[in-house]
Amino acid sequence: MKTILTIILAFTFIASPLSAQELTGTLQQIQKTGKIRIGYRNSQPPMSFLGKDGKPTGYSIDICTDIIKEIQTRMGTDIDVEYIAVESKDRFSAVSENKIDILCGSTTKTLSRSELVDFTQLTFVTGASFMALKGKKIKNNFDGKKIGVVRDTTTVAAVQELFKEVSANVDIILLNTTTEGLSALKKREIDAFSADQVVLIGLAIASDAPDTFSILPDLFSYEPFALAVRRNDADFRLIANRVISRLYRSKQILAMYDKWFGKFSSTRPAAFDALIQINAIPE
Repeated sequence: MKTILTIILAFTFIASPLSAQELTGTLQQIQKTGKIRIGYRNSQPPMSFLGKDGKPTGYSIDICTDIIKEIQTRMGTDIDVEYIAVESKDRFSAVSENKIDILCGSTTKTLSRSELVDFTQLTFVTGASFMALKGKKIKNNFDGKKIGVVRDTTTVAAVQELFKEVSANVDIILLNTTTEGLSALKKREIDAFSADQVVLIGLAIASDAPDTFSILPDLFSYEPFALAVRRNDADFRLIANRVISRLYRSKQILAMYDKWFGKFSSTRPAAFDALIQINAIPE
C-alpha cells in the first residue's frame, strides 16, 4: 500500500503544472512574460526556413513546437511564440545575451561553442558535402576552382582542412548566407557550394529548378546538430531533452524525418537510425 501511494504521489508531482516557486531561469522568464522567443535561420531548408506563407517552418521548428507544447502543459497555460531570425554570426550571442530563448536551426554542437551556450540532445546528424550545377565535374577535380562556403560555420574549417590534405589549390569564397551561396552558384560566380549535406538537399528541394543541381554523396565532416540554450539553465534544457528523447522512444521522429526528407530519399542514413537508438533515453 505504501509503495502504491508513493507511486501515485510521484506521478502527481510530475504531472502537476510547475508553480512559480519552482521555476528558474528561462522558464521563470517565460512565465513572467507569457512568451517564448524562438531563434531560427530563415534560409536553411529543410531544418528551418520561411515557408510559402511567410512563417518559419522546418524539421527543427517542428521539434521546437513540441517543446513549446510541453512547456505549456507543465505551466498549465498557453504562451505566445515570437520567432526571431538570426544569422550565422550572431546566433550564439542572441542566446547568451537573452535575445532568444532557444536556437532552432541547423546548428552543429561543438565543444568550443559549448563555452558560449549549452546544447540539448542531438536532433540530427549529417556532414559537409558539395553542390554544383549539373554537368559540372568537380569530384576529384577541385584544382583552380572557386568554392563557396558560409562564414562563421564549422564547414569553413572542414573545407580548409580537406583541401590542405589533398593539396588542392582552390579559392575559398566566404559568403554570408546559404541563399547568397545558391545565388552565386546559379550565376556561376563559384564552381561549387559547400555546406552540410542536409542543408544542400533542402536548398535544392526548395529551389525553382531542383534538377539543375547535383550534390556529391560523399561527406567529409561529422556534423551533429542540436538546439542551443543558455548555459547553466538545467531546468529548461531538461524539458527540451525530455521532448527530444520522447520523440526518439516513440519513433515520432520518423514521421518528422519523412515529412522533410522523404521526398528526396525513401532510405534513411544508417547514422540517423543509430542516433535514434542512442538518444532514446528512458524517462
